[in-house]
Amino acid sequence: MSYTFSRALAGMTGTATRDIFKLLSRPEIISFAGGLPASDCLPVAQVGEITAEIFADKKEALRILQYGTTEGYPGFRELLGPLLKEVGIAGMGLDQLLVVSGGGQGIDLMCKAFLDDGDAVLVEDPTFLGFLETVRAYNGKSIGVRADSDGIDLNDLETKIKQHKPRMLYAIPDFSNPTGKTWPADRRKAVAELAAKYGFMVIEDDPYCRLRFSGTPVPSIKSFDTDGRVVYISSFSKTVSPGLRCAFAAGSSEVIRKLAIGKQGADLHSANLSQAIVKRYLEKQYFYPNIEKSLPIYRLRKTAMIDAIRKYMPSEFKYTNPDGGLFIWGEFDAPVNTVEIFKEAIEKNAAYINGTAFFADCSGSNTLRLNYSNESPERIEAGIKALGEVFKGHIARGG
Repeated sequence: MSYTFSRALAGMTGTATRDIFKLLSRPEIISFAGGLPASDCLPVAQVGEITAEIFADKKEALRILQYGTTEGYPGFRELLGPLLKEVGIAGMGLDQLLVVSGGGQGIDLMCKAFLDDGDAVLVEDPTFLGFLETVRAYNGKSIGVRADSDGIDLNDLETKIKQHKPRMLYAIPDFSNPTGKTWPADRRKAVAELAAKYGFMVIEDDPYCRLRFSGTPVPSIKSFDTDGRVVYISSFSKTVSPGLRCAFAAGSSEVIRKLAIGKQGADLHSANLSQAIVKRYLEKQYFYPNIEKSLPIYRLRKTAMIDAIRKYMPSEFKYTNPDGGLFIWGEFDAPVNTVEIFKEAIEKNAAYINGTAFFADCSGSNTLRLNYSNESPERIEAGIKALGEVFKGHIARGG
């Protein structure tokens, strides 16, 4: 049967990660493709304990099983203030906070609120592939901005602003997905100033900042926002559980109200149970101790991957060495096409994401993203060794 899909979805086939997950049912596949937090870090016992407590309280259980308010579960938003202060955002009222169903919904609502057909959106090249897909769904146009080892290039950014008059800029300034880079404070301040000067919105996507295992924390872009142009989105997916789909957006009251209207038409409100679980998780002081327990695990796995890259990957492979987060980004100074080679890598029981999925213009066929968070150090070494053999073979044959 032939279907006529909307223009927004007709050209969309799903992100590269969704397609790759279909290939990973074999347990022997060593996957560096996803962005999953370590299974060892998921607080199974604590969430089980909290859920039992919630349903032992009949009054709260009945509240959870009924419809809730779009803005968030009662008492939950009040607990977000200390988390925001840690990234330099102070004085946010409840009318400036909206609970959303994962950071992805916050991104979707921003696109719904600000994008019309053909509107330009600037992104650091490369950037999160899920954001590029969302912009396509709203018939927007993503335009890449050059980056260096410290993130977005401010000169190229202002050039692109003048050239394209964007409605929005999307940024992951802490341990970027896919590169693992962290923007210094001066670039964050400059981005907030450019947004005020030229009148565009900034989506600051920050799911990773608490997964820092070296270096010094940097204030958020939102902390430098004096014009209400930055909306800060943060998620509990990497610090509590991705399955709970619990996140929040912080911005001006006018913008948050508009996002709430958009959310009402999407899902009315985020799941009461998920919000209640995270609320109690924060109240019972489980949040920070579990992060402290998790950081050595991530540090060990990142170190294992860096060591394996140095040992097994070809010298033409250049890579980032992040201070936190979940990803290492690699680029070949050689005729290597990571799209074409992926099938051979799978045959060697190792998987990655090719870099073209992260570029606004689908370039970057010599790049790839590696995730180290959800495999053991032993499997990381074995997987990188397998990839090294594949890539060295292609380089020896001339591509």
